[in-house]
Amino acid sequence: MIRPTTATHLARLVAEEQAGSRLPSVAAGIVRDGELVWSAARGTIDGREGSREADEHTQYRMGSITKTFVAVAVMRLRDEGRLDLTDPLGKHLPDTSIDDVTIAQLLSHGAGLQAETDGPWWERTEGGPWRSLATQLGRRLPAGQRFHYSNAGYGVLGELVGRLHGRSWAKVVSAELLEPLGMGRTTTRPVAPHAHGLAVHPFADVVLAEPEHDGGAMAPAGQLWSTVRDLARWAAFLGGRTDGLLAAETLTEMFRPLVVVDVPGAPWTAAHGLGVQVWNDGGRRFTGHGGSMPGFLAEVRVDVETGDGVVVLTNTTAGLSRGFAAELLDAFAAAEPRTPPVWRVGAVGPEVFELIGHWYWGATTYELRAMDDGWLRLGPADGAGRASRFRPDGDGGWVGLDGYYAGEPLRVVRHADGTVRHLDLASFVFTRTPYDPRADVPGGVEPAGWH
Repeated sequence: MIRPTTATHLARLVAEEQAGSRLPSVAAGIVRDGELVWSAARGTIDGREGSREADEHTQYRMGSITKTFVAVAVMRLRDEGRLDLTDPLGKHLPDTSIDDVTIAQLLSHGAGLQAETDGPWWERTEGGPWRSLATQLGRRLPAGQRFHYSNAGYGVLGELVGRLHGRSWAKVVSAELLEPLGMGRTTTRPVAPHAHGLAVHPFADVVLAEPEHDGGAMAPAGQLWSTVRDLARWAAFLGGRTDGLLAAETLTEMFRPLVVVDVPGAPWTAAHGLGVQVWNDGGRRFTGHGGSMPGFLAEVRVDVETGDGVVVLTNTTAGLSRGFAAELLDAFAAAEPRTPPVWRVGAVGPEVFELIGHWYWGATTYELRAMDDGWLRLGPADGAGRASRFRPDGDGGWVGLDGYYAGEPLRVVRHADGTVRHLDLASFVFTRTPYDPRADVPGGVEPAGWH
């Protein structure tokens, strides 16, 4: 658990946010090493004095955080070989007018699909069946050109999950994710004790009850209800504690920014991956999702590097300070910095040891270092420029994992006696000395040498 002074400081931030933003109630939690290490709540489930106080077990509607569960269900289908992310939708759902958009485009909001339904405000009206949604799917932008958030697109993905499993998306998510993770307080409709969805008047301290209903075919876009304790388990999942329900490399794949949220005149700080939001905050990478439904606001945010996470839930249509979840997580990280792991002597195989050290691409100095997992990292000695990790390819070579050289082959070229001659990285030759004339440097090396 965290230090009492840290807990007091975080609780103070929650209290200031509840009072300053006039929230009927707000509940929050911090996750570290897969555990809920702190939580606090302030206010009552309906905002009135004397009503039930909110706590970590109080249900709130999570809104679009629901999309992350649907996305994981889709990725599980991909990992099982039942679909491919490049598949056109029509291959699996032939009854729509958007047959050519891909599953990846729908997951990342790059399909150009309409944001909302054609009918009345779907978040405040009873939802209809799939056939009613299927007949009104339209394009607003060409597919694959830019970010355009689409709630309707996740209605489509929910139907895709249900169609391939032969049961509803909600039953799939419950059986494959919620039950194994012990998220027993996460449901499609509210179960007491739950917060009441409210709108707070902008100029008076009065509230208005927001409607609650079944979203029908649009439910995958924002139907689920949950608690701080349950969503802390989901934050741990996004932080890497998947309990075998999703491969680590698949989770990493989901976090890659695919479609940038481009706001003219503003720096690029946000993007969408495969079903998750990605934020770049001063070089630190965060993932998760926000949620908004009439009467509720929510956010799950996880530091990709450390796995630390935060959950914030409140029962108001508007008012939660933008960035409050990030503020809580930053305050926690500042007060409780992670202790670096103990350095210990490792083992480096001869096939790795003979490669490490300085290499030269032309006249640029690079360093090739051994990593703890037996992989390699190549990067400029001055730290600026192209850097990548490499893993063995199983055939005596290596393959790039990230950066410029992701997916590219690294080949070790040897002399007749078996010693290393040079490295060939996607046709770029790296030598032990700058432009080593004994290596196969493309274009040759000036016979007069350095002068």
